[in-house]
Amino acid sequence: MLDQPETPPQTPQDPAGGESPREKFMEFLQLPKLDRRGWALLAGLVVFVWLSTGFYKVQPDEQGVVLRFGAWVDTTQPGLHFHLPWPIETVILPKITQIRQMQLGVAPDGGVGQAREKQMLTGDENIVEADCALLWQVKDAGKYLFNVAEPDIALRIAAESALREVIGRTPIQSALSDKRREVAEETQELLQSVLDREGSGIRVVQVQLSRVDPPSTVIDAFNDVQRARADQERARNEAESYANDILPRARGEAERIRLDAEAFKAQTVNLAQGEAQNFTAIYKSYVQAREVTAWRLYLESVDAVLRKSSRVIVDSSGKGVAPLAPFLPLSEIRPGPDSLHLREGLGK
Repeated sequence: MLDQPETPPQTPQDPAGGESPREKFMEFLQLPKLDRRGWALLAGLVVFVWLSTGFYKVQPDEQGVVLRFGAWVDTTQPGLHFHLPWPIETVILPKITQIRQMQLGVAPDGGVGQAREKQMLTGDENIVEADCALLWQVKDAGKYLFNVAEPDIALRIAAESALREVIGRTPIQSALSDKRREVAEETQELLQSVLDREGSGIRVVQVQLSRVDPPSTVIDAFNDVQRARADQERARNEAESYANDILPRARGEAERIRLDAEAFKAQTVNLAQGEAQNFTAIYKSYVQAREVTAWRLYLESVDAVLRKSSRVIVDSSGKGVAPLAPFLPLSEIRPGPDSLHLREGLGK
């Protein structure tokens, strides 16, 4: 039996005599026949749509990082901006207002090696363990993304280095008590200067020292040393208090003795000068009238001697001296009982 030639498949015809659905679909896919002006308008429309994709808006909590063929070229602030459309330039919009936290000196897995890493040497060659909380945020998104590889690790290393440097020039007693806030502030300033110098694009918001203690293995010995230092300080204060009490009194007593000596010196010198002047005056009088001056000196001497005696014996014979009136010592006469009665009668 001879093979019959195959007839091509017949396309289904519309019963109403119209085109089939396949033909309609193919006609839809065919480009319209446009003239040169129409193609120019179509090309202009495509370019306009392509350029319009270059407009972008940066939110208040974002920064726009513009990449040109994958390389960072600009950082834009919040607002409406334009960049060359894809694939020439693209934009990344990272969040920058978020406050992030990092813990220093705390082991995430509780390992033993972490305790050794957080041990630091103080300015007076003591060992302490410091735990620190670091609050930071992105200041420049472009620098943060492209200037530093693994910025979180770099920030941790820089923060530990800054904290060690500040602790290294601070005495242990100050780090444990009254200067913890100053240590945190100095660490923040030093860390920020390092990050700015490296162009990391990171702003340090705050550094908080949560714990500064000696290592647990030597805490008892450290407490003994601190108690001994406290006793030493107490003894020094008592000695200084005693010295502050004794020295002013000794200085005052020495000053009083000195002033008394100066007063005695002035008095003695003045008396000596007065006696010398008196002797000089008497000598001048003696030179002018020797007999009168000698007799006056004799009388003054006798008067000075007799003034101190209670009894005077006088030769009543009158030989060598003029007659004297009898002397009645009234101070030695005591009133008798009759005189007392007489005085009482006169009083009545």
